[in-house]
Amino acid sequence: MTVHAVVLIQCEIDEIPEAAEAIAEIGGVSEVYSVAGEFDLVAVVRVAGHDELETVIPGGISKVGGVERTETLIAFQVYSKHDLERMFSIGFEER
Repeated sequence: MTVHAVVLIQCEIDEIPEAAEAIAEIGGVSEVYSVAGEFDLVAVVRVAGHDELETVIPGGISKVGGVERTETLIAFQVYSKHDLERMFSIGFEER
């Protein structure tokens, strides 16, 4: 079972690019986006189990220089175009 989480990150303004690059290098982090609004960065985390979230988020992302605060959203269900296309193609294999 893969656990997905979205981590909203506030940074010190002068350290956003460096923090983003450091966060992107953490195992379990698949993407990091620079965004406008209350938060400066959004990280997408994909790990094998809930126990790994502790290592990646408070043990990794929160310790990166320039990170001031994080808020984590754990996904219950993941919907994506890729998964939906695969689901709707069941029974319609090419002959």
